[in-house]
Amino acid sequence: MIVEKSPKVALLGNIITVKKYIVRLTPEEQTYLSQIIRSGKAAARTLLHARILLKADTDPAVPAWSDEAISEALEVHATTVARVRQRFVEEGLEVALRPKPTTRQYERKLDGAAEAHLIALACGPAPAGRARWTLRLLADKLMELEHIPSVSHETIRRTLKKTNCSHT
Repeated sequence: MIVEKSPKVALLGNIITVKKYIVRLTPEEQTYLSQIIRSGKAAARTLLHARILLKADTDPAVPAWSDEAISEALEVHATTVARVRQRFVEEGLEVALRPKPTTRQYERKLDGAAEAHLIALACGPAPAGRARWTLRLLADKLMELEHIPSVSHETIRRTLKKTNCSHT
C-alpha cells in the first residue's frame, strides 16, 4: 500500500471535487483483491469494497475512476466510495474491506420491572376466550396496564426468548 493523503483537484462538469485520499495499490494488493472478487466466497460488502478499491486505484497503466463513476457502476452512494478510500489510506487494506462495527446504542424498551410484569402475564392464565397468550395480546395488555407507553410484539418475542418462558 502506498499512502498518499494529498489534495488532487478533478474537474467534473461544473463541480470541482478535491480528492484527499488517493488509493495506490501494490501489485500484491491488486492480485489479492482480484482473487477475492473472482472466488466470490467473501461477504457481499467485502466484495463491494474490493471492487471499489480496484476501480479507485491510481495505477499508471489503468486510469482511476472518479467517485461518481464508481458509485454509478457499483450502485452505491459516492459517500461510500469516499469512506472506503479514506479507510484504506488511514487504516489499511484489511480494515477497508471489513464493515465498520456499529457504535449505536439502543435504548431498552422494557426495563426490569416491565419484563417481570411481562413474564408474570405470559406465565399466567390466558385471557377469556383464548387458549393461550399471543405476542400481540401480551403487548396490548402491557400497554393497557400502563407498564409501558408503546411496545411491539417483536420486543415481546425477544424478551420472552431470553427467559425460557414458552407459554405463548
